[in-house]
Formats: sequence, structure tokens, C-alpha cells
Amino acid sequence: MDDAVSTLTERPAVGGLTTGAVARLLGVAPTTLRSWDRRYGIGPASREGGRHRRWTSADIRLLECMCGLTNAGMPPAEAARAALATTSRPAPPAAGPGERAGGAGERASRAPGALPVGRVRRECRGLARAAVRLDAQAMDELLTAAIERYGLLAAWDSVIMPTLHAVGRKWETAGERYIEVEHLLSWHVSSALRRAASQRAPRSGAGVSLLACTPEESHTLALEALAAALAQQGLPVRMFGAALPVEAMEEAVRRTGPAAVVLWAQSRATASRALVARVESIEWGVRGARRRPVVLVAGPGWAGQLPPGVRHPSGLAEALEALAVISRR
Repeated sequence: MDDAVSTLTERPAVGGLTTGAVARLLGVAPTTLRSWDRRYGIGPASREGGRHRRWTSADIRLLECMCGLTNAGMPPAEAARAALATTSRPAPPAAGPGERAGGAGERASRAPGALPVGRVRRECRGLARAAVRLDAQAMDELLTAAIERYGLLAAWDSVIMPTLHAVGRKWETAGERYIEVEHLLSWHVSSALRRAASQRAPRSGAGVSLLACTPEESHTLALEALAAALAQQGLPVRMFGAALPVEAMEEAVRRTGPAAVVLWAQSRATASRALVARVESIEWGVRGARRRPVVLVAGPGWAGQLPPGVRHPSGLAEALEALAVISRR
């Protein structure tokens, strides 16, 4: 049991934790917890006012046991009986044919192991557990809740990025075993960012920001986060994604007339000073009043080879602030 879970199970909140808090802690969808309670008796031993679920440390330990067994591939009814065997509560009836894991129509995946997330927010640990279980519903709910609770910038820095980094570290040391975790988590992060970006229409009169990866770069999530943050501020943005060819980038600049262009490079191998100079030289607009975009470079690939005079924001917040100023000129 990790430190965050141990602390909460040893000293739970007064009256116990809510279902939502436990879901964030364990990376299980709240609907799954309610289904386990209703179908298998894996729920709070007592309820506030007879109805509201409040989870004590003992209840959470029982849930952890249930999660561990379903993660290993055991059907939920069998897992519930095994978990309840360690307590004095009655076990559920035997599973019927075709019993599904999770109690909500999805069989639990055989998770390869926990992610090394370190000391981070509780939501980050829950998201990591959901990712390892390939629990799509839980990931969606946890990502949406984190963005709504902390805002996109803080959720990206303190919940999403630490989890993505943990997946990357595990993938590097575990061969091919975590590729499915990384791909599914990345897809759900991308989906959550797009949902957040669709909440506000762009304001009129502001300059457009064009976001693109360098021609050999395929990592897009950080740019997607910047695109979503700009959209939430009502700032116009065009997100061109991975590996945009130089000729296509030139055409996009001429056709959109952006106030700024952001070039993302994850590694030194994909960063190109020549590309920056080429983009800086592109002119757009009517003859006699032509303009050039302000070029920003972003991502760790530019470290040590930053073109002279070109801005390199250190993070999402700094990039958003710089683009907000440029777009209003």
C-alpha cells in the first residue's frame, strides 16, 4: 500500500470518505464502486443517515483487496467472496454464467503492476491505477474531475503530466508491457483536453496562434494541452498536430495569418534551428502590409540549441501568457 493510501486508511476523514473521494484515491469509477456495493456487498459497513455512503479505513482496505484481485483477472463475484472472507461480512452468491469484472460490463484487465508515481496528488495515484487497469470509464471521470476541480493548467502540471511521466518511465524499464497503458491513457488525456477546449467560443479580434510539431516529431499531448488552454481563454488557435511537413507549415501560415507560431520538439533530434529561421521568414497578408509571425519554440528538445532571440517558454502557463499578449497586439 502506498503512502497516500496508507495515510488515509489509518486516519480517514471524520465520518469516513465519500464515494467520489475513494474513487479518486483508488482510480475506480464511482459507478463501479456503487455496483460492487449493490451486487457483491463490497461497500461501506455503515451509512450516514442510512443512505449516504461513507467509507472507513476498513472499507477502503476491503476495496483495495477487491481491486487487486480483479486486476489479476479474477471475476468480480469470486474476488468479492475472497475479499469478504477476510471479514465477518456475508459473501455474495456464486457468480452466474458470463459474469463480468468491474460489475459494470467490463472484464478487469490483467494489470502488469503499479506505476511509480512518487509523491503526488491523490488524483494522480487514482489515474495511474485506472490506467494500469485499462479502465476507460474511470480515466474519463478522473480526468474530467481533475480539470474541473483544479483548472486545466494545474490539472496538467500536477495530475496529468506526473502520470504520463510514470507510464513513460515504466515503459522504458518494462519493454513492451506498458505500451497499451500509454496508448490508452494518452487517448483519454487527449479526449479530456478536447472536451475542455470546446467550452468557449473564440473571441473576435484576437490574433490566431498556430501550433505544430516539427516535421519529425510525433508527440502532441503538450501542444494539445496548450491548444485547450488557449481555447478556454477564448483565444483563436489552429492545432496541426504531429509531424507537420515544412511545406504544409508554410502554407498554413500564409493561409491563416497567425500572430504566433509554436513549434514543439520533444527531443534534440527533432528540433531544427533552420526550421525556426524558415518559419520566421514567412510573410502573410496583403502586399504593402505584410506581416511575419512571432515564433516560439516549446519542448525539451530545444534545450541547448535555442535559436538567438527566439522565445522558449518553460511551461504551459508561461506559453499561455506569452501567446495571450501576442494575440492582442
